This record gives sequence, C-alpha cells and structure tokens, in this order.
Amino acid sequence: MTASYPHPVSSWLDPDTGALIPHNALMSELARNRVVLLGETHDQYDIHRWQLYVTAALHAYNPNIVVGFEMFPRSAQPILDEWTAGDLTEEEFLEKVDWKKVWGFPPELYLPIFRFCREFGVRMIALNCYRALVTRVGKEGWDAIAEEDRDGLTPAKPATQAYRDYLFSLVSGPDGIFQTQSEEAEARKDRFTRAQQTWDRAFACNIAATQTGDNPPLVIGIIGRGHLEFGHGTPYQLDDLGIDNISVLLPSNGESGAREQQPGIARACFRLPPAEVRDPVERNQG
Repeated sequence: MTASYPHPVSSWLDPDTGALIPHNALMSELARNRVVLLGETHDQYDIHRWQLYVTAALHAYNPNIVVGFEMFPRSAQPILDEWTAGDLTEEEFLEKVDWKKVWGFPPELYLPIFRFCREFGVRMIALNCYRALVTRVGKEGWDAIAEEDRDGLTPAKPATQAYRDYLFSLVSGPDGIFQTQSEEAEARKDRFTRAQQTWDRAFACNIAATQTGDNPPLVIGIIGRGHLEFGHGTPYQLDDLGIDNISVLLPSNGESGAREQQPGIARACFRLPPAEVRDPVERNQG
C-alpha cells in the first residue's frame, strides 16, 4: 500500500521513509555514486528542466561525469563527440543524428541539456542500440540474432515476474489483450517483455562500458522512467553486469504525487510545481 507523506513543492522525498531530504545532502551523496538515473516522461518540458538542474548540481560536486541519453544509438557516438567538441552547430547536430527519426520529440525539450554538456565539456554517451534489433529480439528471441548483429550487447538477464507484471500494468487496461488468458496473449507478453529488456540491456551495457580504468566517471542517465522504477529494467541489468552503487531519481508532477510515494520506486522523488503555475512557454513545450 502507498503511504501518504507531506511532500511540498520543490523538495526531495525518500519514498521508503517519507523523510524530506535536503537538496545539497542528496546531491553530495549521489555524486559519489557510479550511476544516477534520471527518469523522465519524454514530452514534458519541466521534467527535462529538472534533469538539467540535477545534472548541473551533481557536476558541481563531481566534475568527472558523463551524461548518457536513451534516444541515441551507439552509431551516433562520433556525432555526439563532434557536438561536445564544438564542431557542429545545433542545426548540423540535429541533422547528423537524424533527430526526427531517432526520437521525434521536439528538440527544444532536450537542447538545454545538450548545450550544458558542450559548454561545460561533459561527454555525451549514446545508450541505445539500433531500433531494428529491439524488434527482432521481440519477435525471434535473442538466440536467433547472429553475433555480428547484436550491436555489442550481451543477453539480458531474464525478467522477474514482478517486472512482467509492472510492464503489463503500464500498457494494458482491464480489457486489453495482456489481461486475457490465452496462448496468443502469453506469446504477446513474451514478445513485449523481450523487446523492453533489449532496451534495458542496451542502456546497461553502454553505461557499464564507461566504468573501466582507474577513475571511471559518474554516469548520469537520461532515460524514460518505465525503464527505471522499482529497481526493474536498467538497474536490474546493471546489477547483472556487476555495476553497483546505482540510484534512481524521479520527478513528481501529479496533483497528489501519490505515485512517487510507493516504497522502492526510487532513491528520491522531487515534487515539481503543478502545471497551472508553469510559464506559458513551458506549457506549450510540454
């Protein structure tokens, strides 16, 4: 059962205890992590602004960071490097990464984070695999994929029943096919889970690849919250790869904030202002 804790706007809440956490104390703590994952809802401007502020705060405590982005496949890494080196204009960058194809959400949602990385010399990391791989694993299974077509990924650790239940709760209403009991429904569940886990594993593998050498950077991940909540998804796959000291942070911008008060959902949740008090430009972007 979800508890109900006072969670004022502009504050951090520990969903396990209901305690409010001072911003500086939390940032100081997390700057010593190996990985901090910032969950998002892709089309909401205020969430991306929150991600930028948290990234800047962590950078102030630990300048040895990289920022990883869900939307970019590994093949885009040279372009990200060109961007942060200052060798591309914004228009050139968006064109070279084929933004409309790889993501499609308005670039204005993410450009402030991209600009921060370039202006402060923070490396951007592509976390995704090529999209066709996700489709193929979903349909055919991992073992059907030839080694040379796996985009550097290793097989995902099998999903727990809790993760499967979580995924289906997100995408299926009470009358959806995931709620029916049939052979076809179970096959669809399996395909959906395999596809989702391909993304989870891709993010985890590309994060883990940065954790080598004597002084590996803190990785800040910009990733959809469905890949992060309750320790499922990418945190689960990172653990399988031997990457520990991981924290998930989530924004809370619902009217009650009740969803983010579920124990285990994240290390901490930040309460954003309600939509009606955002600036008009933000409402238009969200």
